[in-house]
Amino acid sequence: MNAPLLITQPTLAHARVPDSPQLAHWGEEIKRILCVRLDNLGDVLMTTPALHALRESSPGRHITLLASRSGVALAPFLDDVDDVIEYEAPWVANPPTSARSLADDQRMQERLRRGGFDAAVIFTVYSQSPLPAAMLCHLAGIPRRLAHCRENPYELLTDWLREPEPQQRTRHEVERQLDLVRQVGAEAPDTRMRFTVHESDRRTLAKQLTARGVRGGATTGTPCIVLHPGATAASRRYPPERFGQIATRLATETGAPLLITGSASERPLVDAVIAAAAPRVRSQLHDMSGALALGELAALIEQASVLVSNNSGPVHLASALGTPVVDLYALTNPQHTPWQTPNRVLFRDVECRWCYRSVCPQHHHACLLGVTPGEVVKAALELRAEARTRAASVDSDAHRSDAIEFNAHHSDAAPPLADEPVAP
Repeated sequence: MNAPLLITQPTLAHARVPDSPQLAHWGEEIKRILCVRLDNLGDVLMTTPALHALRESSPGRHITLLASRSGVALAPFLDDVDDVIEYEAPWVANPPTSARSLADDQRMQERLRRGGFDAAVIFTVYSQSPLPAAMLCHLAGIPRRLAHCRENPYELLTDWLREPEPQQRTRHEVERQLDLVRQVGAEAPDTRMRFTVHESDRRTLAKQLTARGVRGGATTGTPCIVLHPGATAASRRYPPERFGQIATRLATETGAPLLITGSASERPLVDAVIAAAAPRVRSQLHDMSGALALGELAALIEQASVLVSNNSGPVHLASALGTPVVDLYALTNPQHTPWQTPNRVLFRDVECRWCYRSVCPQHHHACLLGVTPGEVVKAALELRAEARTRAASVDSDAHRSDAIEFNAHHSDAAPPLADEPVAP
């Protein structure tokens, strides 16, 4: 549930790196920490256990998140983040509509200098270099700077771990970031991903579902199923025609409402899924594309019996919320599987695995196309059944506990009151 995919990774003797020296723990003098995570929403979610460890290891710490636009959207839902700064850095892929200049970077450097940070933690995947962000933090006068690094960073990083991935081993993305902050003494027993669903989002979602005639939930015994057919990269998208087949079978076999999510720009994709479904089940399918703010999407995933999704942001939301997930996992990288939630990760192994490409470089998409709709349906039904079993077990334990407590209070006859006659 928490490990990278169980496919043997190569060990290349010529690429071994020496063990990193023991780093000095950051003490109480490190109060204001800048946490740099400049890629996508899911990446920030997978960093939340490390953010929590930084906060919990020293009371009173102030955590500022430096993130892209998509990462910044998470900030209102992250209890461990005190402040957030948006930055579309020139060394990461920026939205096509973004217009930036050298002056933007100079203003950011000055803003970070004014922040009075004691330290910066630069979170990256192993294919990314931390050095551009390290240079920014160095020029902003942040005295301590921590990151994984493949080459010698000299003075750009004051605290660093030699990069062992992928030559020596591959870790889940969450574990990678926890390992990083652990080196400076930041640990917490709770390593769950984090996202706080607001009650206001639950209410607005309920109004939307009612307006659309969506019926389902714990009271009816048929909690909804969420399908998410989109992904930012084409290489991570399962065909919409197959999502339509999955929707048909799940609607038929469960009787549950199926809510199909996506951004407004993904409405044609959602339309294609619904068009591919059998006409007899279309009354159970609901197009939610462009209809949900981030908090409402989380509230929806929170109440779903299962999420069926390409490996994208909603998978990591499900991990943070404990929702079972069927993850259609294109083998573009090995690190981003679900974390600490019931799951099925579906793929076909291919020689071109871990390509890190947004479009399949071999043009066959075999890592996803090898997965049949029947396998997806089977996985979703198994997860729903397991969830019902867990819920029944919890109810049984609760009833047993109530019975024990009742018997403990009523095991002996109560003494009569002073003015009551005593039976002979």
